[in-house]
Parts: sequence; C-alpha cells; structure tokens
Amino acid sequence: WGRSAETSRIELFSLPPSPSHSREEERREGVAERWTMADAFVEARIPQQRSAGGLLFPAVLAPAAGVDLRRFAEAVRAQKPRVEALLRQSGAVLLRGFPVRTAADFDAAVEAFEYEELPYVGGAAPRTKVVGRVFTANESPPDQKIPFHHEMAQVKRSGSVFGEVPEFPSKLFFFCEEEPGSGGETPIVLSHRIYERMREKYPDFVDKLEKHGLIYTRVLGAGDDPSSPIGRGWQSTFLTKDRTIAEERASRLGMKLEWTDDGVKTIMGPIPAIKFDASRQCKIWFNSMVAAYTGWKDDRNDPTKAVTFGDGSPLPSDVIDDCLRILEEECVAIPWKQGDILLLDNLAVLHARRSFNPPRRILASLCK
Repeated sequence: WGRSAETSRIELFSLPPSPSHSREEERREGVAERWTMADAFVEARIPQQRSAGGLLFPAVLAPAAGVDLRRFAEAVRAQKPRVEALLRQSGAVLLRGFPVRTAADFDAAVEAFEYEELPYVGGAAPRTKVVGRVFTANESPPDQKIPFHHEMAQVKRSGSVFGEVPEFPSKLFFFCEEEPGSGGETPIVLSHRIYERMREKYPDFVDKLEKHGLIYTRVLGAGDDPSSPIGRGWQSTFLTKDRTIAEERASRLGMKLEWTDDGVKTIMGPIPAIKFDASRQCKIWFNSMVAAYTGWKDDRNDPTKAVTFGDGSPLPSDVIDDCLRILEEECVAIPWKQGDILLLDNLAVLHARRSFNPPRRILASLCK
C-alpha cells in the first residue's frame, strides 16, 4: 500500500473513451453530444487514496467543465458501464465536485444509475426516510463511532448450507449534504485484505468461522432509540406494529423472535462469516463480527453477547481486538466534502463511521 504526502492538490486524468465509440468515430458520425457525455467524468487523484495491486482505492471521479445536474444525470446513464468497471476494479468510487447539493439532487443521481432499490428491512441502525429512495445514514450520537461492517451482513433469507443466505445490498450510495465540523469520516477497507491478514495470523480462528459461521443476537424496544447506534425498534425494523406480521417478516429474513415485556430479542444465524466473491475470485471478510462485538451496546444490549460462533461458543476477545487493529491499518478515511457521493460495492468493502463535531448530514441509499 502506498500513500501520497500531498494534501491540497487534486490531479485530473481523462477516462479512456468508451470502446464502442472512439472520438474519431463520433466526430465522423456527428454525435457531439455523445462525446460530451463521455468526457463528463475525469479520473482524479486525492492524497488519501491507497494503491493495491496497481489499482487506486477508492477510484475518484471529478466533473469536466460545464457539467450541471441535468448533464450529470445524463452522463451517469451514458457512462454507467465505465463507472461500474471502476467499481469492480477498486470496490469504491468517490464522485467529487459534481453539482449535487440537496437530498432531491442525490435521489435524482441515484435514480440515474437505474439500480433496483433495496428496502431497509431488518437492519439495526436508526434511520429516517428523506425523499424518494434516500434516507439518513446512522443517526447515532456524534460522539459514538460505528465499527467496520458490511451493510446488513447479519440479515439473511432461506437457501444456503447454513439454512440461510444473506439478504444484503449489492451496492451502497452515501452523500454528504452537510460537511462535518471535524471528524465524521466514513472509513472504508477492502474485505479480501482483512480475510488474507486474519487467515495468515489466525488460521484456526478463521477455520472455525468458515465451519460454523456466526450467530447475532440483539434486543429491540418497540420504538426507535436515537441515543443508540443500534437503536432501531422492532416496529420500524419490520415496518409494522403487529407482532404477527413482524414474526412473518422476521422469518423471511431467517430471524427468530423471542418477545419480552417491553420489546423483543432477535436471533440471527448461524450465518456464514466468510464469503467467496465470484466476480473477483477471492474470499472476503463478509460479516459484522467486530461491529457487533464492539459496538452493539446500549441499555438493552451487551456487545460481548451480541455475536458468537455458530456453535454458540464465545469469540476470543484478543482476536477481535487484533482484527479491529488490522481494519484500522488497512482502511482509507477521506474527509467528507459537501456534494460528495461515495458508491461502494458492498461485497468488496467494509465501512465505518468516525465520531465528529456537528454539523454533519450524510444520506444513504441501498441497491439490490
């Protein structure tokens, strides 16, 4: 991994023309607008990027001159295969400097990608719908960190050798509507790097994870608790106030419910903790183990009991601590700028949240 020491300069490089439409062909055809769309994005360099296997993480795209919101949406549609190619290569693409200012602008940008929306059902974070397919990112208090995780890695449905397979978004969009006063980065890390380093240092531990998977346990109140990073109540988790309907929806997610006087205990698993990324031909650290063990803490939940091996045995705290250290060593934390859009491949990349000084408003959208 390499890191640039510069902090103030963005270097721009044009993306190569689309293979099916070279500049000369488009000039001959007189399709000036099509080339304008091809030229709307330029690759950029920022100092926080890291290099892995000759690829930059994350990839960064900036606008060419004269790109307004309408042209940005048109360019997204025209250049979607090229953006997706960068996403496959890097795992993350940061769109910086584009004319996206509001939640409605962000919603229009997400719609331009034409990905199918994934409803946020079964997740732990308190969130509020804003507009269209856009909602707030985790609304937990600013002094709390949110540990590394793959989005909804602890949610599942029927079908695998474990009895279930995960139901999770394939892609995530984050948008900075208002920059943090300080801090508040969304660190990202390549999942296969964490698997490789953990496999090298703790082969027996990883073997047990691959054999047994993980069980996640969380206690929910009826309503949301905005003071907790996992404070989403069961009524908003399952989008109903009816216990019978909640049980049906939980069952479809592979989740068992045990009702209490003032809430419900959710039990999920065993769920595979290691997955194979077929598009990249590598194993990935696809779980919320560190997030649950270190971050699922509030008045109802003890994080050390929130996650166990799939056979019910406890996880070793020293290994969890070292995994957290490895995640921090491998991550990239880019300070948010107003208007930033961060597109993540949820299979390839884990993400987290740093504590921050307000204000900060980050919005999100999930894609199937």
